[in-house]
Amino acid sequence: MIAVIDYGIGNLRSAEKALQHLGADARLTSDAGEIARADKVVLPGVGAFGACMTALRNSGLEPAAKEAATDGRPFLGVCIGMQMLFESSDESPDVAGLGVVAGRVTRLPATVRLPQMGWNTLEVVPGSRLAAGLPDPAWLYFVHTFAPSPDDGAVVAAWCEYGRRFAAAVEQGPVWATQFHPEKSGTTGLRLLQNFVDAP
Repeated sequence: MIAVIDYGIGNLRSAEKALQHLGADARLTSDAGEIARADKVVLPGVGAFGACMTALRNSGLEPAAKEAATDGRPFLGVCIGMQMLFESSDESPDVAGLGVVAGRVTRLPATVRLPQMGWNTLEVVPGSRLAAGLPDPAWLYFVHTFAPSPDDGAVVAAWCEYGRRFAAAVEQGPVWATQFHPEKSGTTGLRLLQNFVDAP
C-alpha cells in the first residue's frame, strides 16, 4: 500500500489518482498509523514552503512523515514535498524543513520569468533508478520559483536549466523527490511514477 500524506493543503488528490491509474493501492490519508504501516509513502505539496511545513506540523503528521523518509521505505516527495525534505528554504527562512536531505532551497534568478510554469527538459544522471526508462529528451511539467540546492551533488538524479542549473530530482537511497509534477507530465511522468511503484 502507498500512503499519500494528507496534511490539509493543496491539491493532494492528483498524486493519489495518478498512482491509482497505474494500478497501485494508493490512499490519501491523514492517519499516522496508516502512514506507519504503508509499504511506500508519498509527500506531495503545492504553494509555499513555510505554509506547507506549518500545515504538516499542525496536522501532527510531521513525525510520521520524517520516520517514513528515514526508515528505509521507498519515499517520494513531489514539488514542495521535495523542498520540505531539505533543511531550510529562502522562501521561509525562519521555518525549518524535515532535514532528510542536506541542503537549502534557493530562489531562481530574476533574469528569467518567475515562476517557471510549464514544460522543461531533464538532464538525467546515468544510473538513476527514479528516471530509468524516461525518453531523451524527457519533458516534465514545472511550477516553481524556488529550487533545492543539495550539499552533496551525488544525490542529484536529474538536473534542469532555468536561469541556472538546479536539482530537478534527487535520489538518496530509497528517498526520491522531484521538483516537477510527474502526475501532470503525461506518459513521461507516469513512467517515473511506475518506477516508484515498482521499487523494491
